[in-house]
Amino acid sequence: MTTRGKFITFEGGEGGGKSTQAKRLAVELAASGLEVDLTREPGGTPGAEAIRGLLVGGAVERWQPWSEALLHYAARLDHVRSRIEPALAAGRWVICDRFADSTAAYQGFGHQLGRESIARLHRLVLGEFKPDLTLILDLPVELGLRRASARGGGEDRYERMDRAFHERLRQGFLAIAATERERCAVIDASAEPDAVFAALRAQVRERLGR
Repeated sequence: MTTRGKFITFEGGEGGGKSTQAKRLAVELAASGLEVDLTREPGGTPGAEAIRGLLVGGAVERWQPWSEALLHYAARLDHVRSRIEPALAAGRWVICDRFADSTAAYQGFGHQLGRESIARLHRLVLGEFKPDLTLILDLPVELGLRRASARGGGEDRYERMDRAFHERLRQGFLAIAATERERCAVIDASAEPDAVFAALRAQVRERLGR
């Protein structure tokens, strides 16, 4: 019987280095002998990647908050059913750059739809499905936005939202971590990349044994 894999997600505001650190963790876990699937949200499957293009580019006011939330969950359902769940069932470890906590933070807190409203949407679409470990890369908003601006690229719709949105977003992630301590670990992302990786790697070893 195949042992089910583990599901690790990276979360946090803009400019925290999630993508870089997720890739680094995937490489190290694979080198240790695990089969690892590195993916991202919104995206991860052809259909979800198509929806990503609708969400991360264009005018800030392009969507109503609930439209955003529903688009994210349309993409997430396809991603989970088509890629994440089959990989876990086959014994692979899945590392995902953003997942459901981003919708809770961005739409629930940032757009002020309410955390419980997003939780109800999650239960409707995915039931009790959740990560085994969530690493929240936290840093001050000003620093994060400065880093995000420096990297450039066209996927900057959320980065262009106002400062108050990003402050609510950061507090949202911290609130999620405070109420789900068994699943979430907050990592200081203002540190140097090697220090950030050492901290998150220690959490993976302590909580998941690898």
